[in-house]
Amino acid sequence: MMMSDIMFITSRIENMMYEVTFDPAKRKGSIIVNTSIVDEPDFKRVIGLIKQAVHSGLSVSPHIKIIYPGEKIGNLRMEKGKIGIATACSITIDGVLLKAGIPVKPKFGGVVEIHEGSPLRFTDILTYESTTIDPLDVLMSQELTSVTEMVNTGSGKILANMREAPMAARDTIEQVLDSLVEAGFSCILEVGEPNNDILGVQVGRDKIGIVVIGGTNPMVLVQEHGIEINTQEMSILLDIEEMVHIDELKL
Repeated sequence: MMMSDIMFITSRIENMMYEVTFDPAKRKGSIIVNTSIVDEPDFKRVIGLIKQAVHSGLSVSPHIKIIYPGEKIGNLRMEKGKIGIATACSITIDGVLLKAGIPVKPKFGGVVEIHEGSPLRFTDILTYESTTIDPLDVLMSQELTSVTEMVNTGSGKILANMREAPMAARDTIEQVLDSLVEAGFSCILEVGEPNNDILGVQVGRDKIGIVVIGGTNPMVLVQEHGIEINTQEMSILLDIEEMVHIDELKL
């Protein structure tokens, strides 16, 4: 394969960010979703675990879409015996910031150590610019997390990602993030101070760092319980009106 044929994950992220149309004030528009596939017999248990993650503040949004056997999501058709679960991807946040005129740049995905509900530091990171695979996908497979512990005790290691934005846009950033939280996207872990490290990681000059909880933490919780789950990060864009709040899901 020629080097020019390889698409680094950062290019894919930037393309998808531009396509986000979600308006937090109106609660309408398209968001980026991750699609997970599970075996039908595991489905109810998986939904129970995802619900736990949502209620523990470890998801991007409580909105979810179920794709039953024979149904399609994007180009993916669910085969017999399999059920798909679409959940919000954290890159949606970057798309919403971009729509508000903020030149935000996703930098890396990583593992964050949490102690009694407070984020302490990144323990492992992978930059978007140096990989063709989603960093959180790689980290998910390395068994570096302890999401179950986090759900049970408030301390543990979870997946998160960091983006940089100009410090001059700080006020606008805070307004946009507040509107996202009001719309149920309560996944903002930390907003740094201008020119200051964030969770132990350096940010660029005249920039601030924004750390957001990774959308795949609920899937990690499922994995940690020994259930097979196949997740495709940033799979497609989905209108949020096609999704329902997980607490309103009728099984």
